[in-house]
Amino acid sequence: MRIGELAERAGTTTRTLRYYESRGLLTARRTGNGYRSYGEAELQTVRQIRLLQDFGFELEDTRPFVECLRAGHPEGDACPASLEVYRRKLAELDDCLARLGEVREQVAGQLARAELAAASTADPRCELTDEWRDGDDG
Repeated sequence: MRIGELAERAGTTTRTLRYYESRGLLTARRTGNGYRSYGEAELQTVRQIRLLQDFGFELEDTRPFVECLRAGHPEGDACPASLEVYRRKLAELDDCLARLGEVREQVAGQLARAELAAASTADPRCELTDEWRDGDDG
């Protein structure tokens, strides 16, 4: 398939495919007239890269998965280097979740403090009376 078809089937752009090629993540065969030609293996490679990037992996982190696919594994994550990238990403996510948990606790504490302060210093002149709200003047 030509580059436009690969881009369409993979849900990306031809520019992205050329970039992957320039980074050594995608390999194209050349036809007699110089056009890039790709097969199903390249489609699987691009899909693998895109999936990992959707998960938050950096482009360079996809390299072990691409190499695993090229080595003939039906899934790009069966090789030791791919597994190591998964482990590293999980550790990164765990750290991020821990930091988010700490921030959440701080925000919850600030909210509780602010609600207490607001309740203890409520100005009755700021509250609407039921009579006024119901349209009763008096």
